[in-house]
Amino acid sequence: MNNKLLFDFSVNKENKTIHVKREFDATLDLVWKAWTTAEILDQWWAPKPWEAETKTMDFRPGGFWHYAMVSPEGEKHWSKASYISIVKEKSFTAKDGFCDENGTMDPTFPQNLWENNFSAKEDKTQIDVILTFDTLTDLEKIMEMGFKEGFTMSLQNLDELLLTLKNNPK
Repeated sequence: MNNKLLFDFSVNKENKTIHVKREFDATLDLVWKAWTTAEILDQWWAPKPWEAETKTMDFRPGGFWHYAMVSPEGEKHWSKASYISIVKEKSFTAKDGFCDENGTMDPTFPQNLWENNFSAKEDKTQIDVILTFDTLTDLEKIMEMGFKEGFTMSLQNLDELLLTLKNNPK
């Protein structure tokens, strides 16, 4: 990772939020595609050695992304992000949580609202991600499950992938 790129991870227990600010050494259109295209998401979303596997993606308000985190042994943990609003190359919001392989949400796990904001900064792109939870207990459960470590690793995967995509445009 380029150490000059911004990375800030903060938890606000009072507001029940996690805020991640992350800069990428790539153009806005490329970073946007990486967050909104199933074939690209599958290449970086899961922390190694896990992999992401999209079952369905319909990137539009009212659509959803149904995917699994797959372990090296083939164990699958399903999640679903239901898209609420999308402003191309600026922002999107989604309600996210764990589900089963059919997309039925699992009420024993927390759900949260993802607000993803994208901004161009010369030849770099900054993403501001705010995750809002219904309760402090839900936020703490996600943190205990290793969200910070896993998401940090995934964003590093994206750094590596963006370098490859920039150097080998299709």
